[in-house]
Amino acid sequence: MKSSEVINIFVYGTLKPGEVNYQRYCAGKVLQQRRAIAFGQLYELPFGYPAMTSGEHRVQGFVLSFADAEILTYLDLLEDYNPQRPMEENEYYRQQIDTYNLDLSFLASAWAYFMTLKQVNDFGAKLLPDGWWSGCR
Repeated sequence: MKSSEVINIFVYGTLKPGEVNYQRYCAGKVLQQRRAIAFGQLYELPFGYPAMTSGEHRVQGFVLSFADAEILTYLDLLEDYNPQRPMEENEYYRQQIDTYNLDLSFLASAWAYFMTLKQVNDFGAKLLPDGWWSGCR
């Protein structure tokens, strides 16, 4: 990955603008932020943050664009993701997905952090049918 390549990340939880981890990890580094839709299932975990699984429902969030691929290193630590570990040993796994504007026209390819359905069920997560999570609920 070239350092000059823009890195897009789809965020749906604590990394969204206005949420607790945006200031620490994203502020001052984001080139552009755009409201976005991805397809999956969004759950509220009992720990104060959400998880996304694969699925067909609309998940609402933002695509954040960064100039430096090093942002993935910091976010992987936050999300307890290590690509060298088996998937079941990670809290989240990172995958590239298509994202869409609110009118469902294609927006960008972006990285997103997912949790397995087994983990979501084991944690007793609650489905968020509207696809929106906020720590300010």
